[in-house]
Amino acid sequence: MENRILVIDDELSIQQALKGALEDEGLEVVTVGTGEDGLARFWPTSFDLVLLDVWLPGMDGLEVLRTLKQRDSQVEVIMISGHGTIETAVKATKMGAYDFIEKPISLDKLLVTINNALAYRQLEESHLALQEEVEGKEELIGHSPAIREVISLLERVAPSDGSILIVGENGTGKEVVARTIHRSSLRQDNPFLAVNCAAIPEDLIESELFGYEKGAFTGAYSRKKGRFELAHQGTLFLDEIGDMSLKTQAKILRTLEERSFERLGGTDTLKVDVRLIAATNKNLEAQIEKGDFREDLYYRISVIPVNLPPLRERKADIPLFISYFLDKFNRRLVSGRKSISSAATQYLSSYHWPGNVRELKNIIERLVIVVAGEEIGLADLPGYLREKAGAPPSLDATDLRDARRVFERNFILEKLNDNDWNVSKTARALNIQRSHLHHKMKSLKIEVTERGKPNGHRH
Repeated sequence: MENRILVIDDELSIQQALKGALEDEGLEVVTVGTGEDGLARFWPTSFDLVLLDVWLPGMDGLEVLRTLKQRDSQVEVIMISGHGTIETAVKATKMGAYDFIEKPISLDKLLVTINNALAYRQLEESHLALQEEVEGKEELIGHSPAIREVISLLERVAPSDGSILIVGENGTGKEVVARTIHRSSLRQDNPFLAVNCAAIPEDLIESELFGYEKGAFTGAYSRKKGRFELAHQGTLFLDEIGDMSLKTQAKILRTLEERSFERLGGTDTLKVDVRLIAATNKNLEAQIEKGDFREDLYYRISVIPVNLPPLRERKADIPLFISYFLDKFNRRLVSGRKSISSAATQYLSSYHWPGNVRELKNIIERLVIVVAGEEIGLADLPGYLREKAGAPPSLDATDLRDARRVFERNFILEKLNDNDWNVSKTARALNIQRSHLHHKMKSLKIEVTERGKPNGHRH
């Protein structure tokens, strides 16, 4: 597909001159006269490169640049100005502009800059694709009975073409499971495409999934293939499918049943061969009862249900994850490698991980980056982890009375953690009165906020 360039300049003569010259070079060019019109044209479609005048009526070029980069961090922007300053050029570059060209514009210099910018964008895209491929090769880790049962099921169902519904809390690794299935399937040499249904605005989800024809709506300046079409003969992973509207659900159901669809604004029926893997953190059966999810689609996508256990139900696997992520993030260090003490590993293993594997991964990455020494120790762990994992108080046990106090504090912290910091439930588990537990917690300096978190809890 030819590269698309958006020219934002309030001088009509420059618009016309650039459009003619660039189209002669085989580029697709759209021109507008204001920053507001440029942003309207840029979204919902996108461009490979933007030529942006600094001085514009209304929203100025630097403000437009900031908004463009927020919408598409990969788009290359070349600033142009008739009376630019070094200060403006430096500021634009810091904000992400690829280059800064002064008027009157030298066409030869502009074409060289454009070609270099497009080549740089292609290199970035290749790097991101390679990075995504490497990241996507994360494997299911663990020897606990809960995860071994999942792995055994995946080995049986992966070679089939049956639709799979993965159910699990946020951060449990649903996409890792989906990619594992794809790599073990007969479609492994064909595309795997992932779509986060919750992250795409409702008015854009259909165009993202099914594509559109040129002129289908305002801003559709060229044909765009959707994810179903791009995943032909491969696997399409729809994450958080429970957040999808009933209208889009109906179109997906029809596509799965008929194995065909039409692009938005199109009349041609396109045949498609896609294996669907869906995932959700919601109870779809409850969603059906409330009328928020189609029952017929539920049965269509859940031919093979896979329930992914949360990390707190497979704590024996936590040391394996720690070792895996430690090795992964160590490879990114310029020099040296970090290890982790057995005490820190023990405390991490006792934490209940509400954010599951994703939270653990983020914590290990942070520790590898910020810890100055070669070994990550107990003192390096974030305070809230040590508190909720049942860390001992800062005093040493110098006699029997202190030792008993340390034991009681740790034991109560553990029980509070097991009961999600609900004092009433914890009192019942300890078989004591709630008032007695409150008194004991006060004496041991254990404070709980109204929301059930330990006082001083931070994320």
